[in-house]
Amino acid sequence: MRDQTGRRRAVGKALTALLPMAPYADTEPIRAEALAQHMRTLPPSVAVWLAAVAHIRHVHTDYETLLAEGYDRDAARFFVIDRINEVLTSWRATRLLDPDDAEI
Repeated sequence: MRDQTGRRRAVGKALTALLPMAPYADTEPIRAEALAQHMRTLPPSVAVWLAAVAHIRHVHTDYETLLAEGYDRDAARFFVIDRINEVLTSWRATRLLDPDDAEI
């Protein structure tokens, strides 16, 4: 139990540090995903980053529409990277996606 509380606290700190101006309606799903079982082996800051990028991609971009139109995952991710960075910037994120990074 103590380990779960420590992890929860660390994820909360990482979320606040990475996305200080993110709305509560967005931070809670990001927090939940960062605390998911499949993220337990990752450092809290990495789990929060991955959860945040995935959340923004699926909720705040046309990613799902692009997939439905037949674009493959990599192409769809390429086309939404600018929008993801816009959202991250509006939330005063301390990090942005690099378009040249192979893993986005």
